[in-house]
Amino acid sequence: MRDGKGKIPMPTEKKRILTGDRTTGKLHLGHYVGSLKSRVALQNEYDSFILLADIQALTTHFENPELLEHSIYDVAMDNLSVGLDPNKITMVQQSRIPSIGELTVYYSMLVSVNALRHNPTIKTEAANYGYNDMTYGFLGYPVSQSADITFCKANLVPVGEDQKPHMEMTRKIVRRFNELYNGNLVEPEIMLSDCPRLMGLDGNAKMGKSLGNAIYLSDDRETVEKKVRAAVTDKNRISVKDPGNPDVCVVNKYHKIFNPDEHENICSMCKNAGIGCVACKKALAEAINTLLDPFRERRHYYENHRDEVTEIIKSGSDRANRIGNETVKEVKEAMHIYIGD
Repeated sequence: MRDGKGKIPMPTEKKRILTGDRTTGKLHLGHYVGSLKSRVALQNEYDSFILLADIQALTTHFENPELLEHSIYDVAMDNLSVGLDPNKITMVQQSRIPSIGELTVYYSMLVSVNALRHNPTIKTEAANYGYNDMTYGFLGYPVSQSADITFCKANLVPVGEDQKPHMEMTRKIVRRFNELYNGNLVEPEIMLSDCPRLMGLDGNAKMGKSLGNAIYLSDDRETVEKKVRAAVTDKNRISVKDPGNPDVCVVNKYHKIFNPDEHENICSMCKNAGIGCVACKKALAEAINTLLDPFRERRHYYENHRDEVTEIIKSGSDRANRIGNETVKEVKEAMHIYIGD
């Protein structure tokens, strides 16, 4: 529980985990399957830091500050709505932690421009955004991420396969720093997600905010039903009487994740023309809405108690600052540039 001043008691004797999201809009089912679900499961086992990465959101959305302002709260409420307990986790607004920026500068001395340019994730993301001339901030994203992870001495970082190159760079930076300065930075372990990437409703390999193919955690029931009705199915199936091929059907893949108890039965009925696409989609929409109903209820509470969300972010960031300031002090001492207060 929080104390009378709204502060979160510091967990003891737990390994620390850091995860989070860029604040570029509301979170969707892909985020839930890929990371949010595991955050909820791990919050009792680890000292969990949830980063609202608003500075890193600027690497691609610096020209849209209004989006970032709203998204800080949207992302915070989405995390809380899925079941993260504010009394168990530490929610951190990245821009409120000066130590992250300071560590980013120090670490940038240990990474070459060529290493950043050849980072496969950076190359892929630059191509996706159409960046022919990358900004300094975009190119240095992995260095900033290293500071995110090490400022709080995270032991474990859950990531998807696409983020693995960033994590490898963080581990290299930590090893390089410790070798050069006889430092004691924590080298984080990688926890790769075992969940498959959730494809978009349109059949795109990725569900994404900018692709218009996502179901958001905050969508109401009617919106979910409308989006599911428009989802891609077996294009060769003309009528209800035709046997379907669930292997090429997006709706079937969603049933496997969100309606697992009925998945095999639905597959069998589809192959034998025992169920039509309309009924299949209706069953999927109901399964997804059943999952989202408690999320909506919690989100509604926080939407009506915005000051409580603000306090959760502020108190978490205050704790993070105390830890980060101590880390920076240790780093500066190791580099022989700390001369005392």
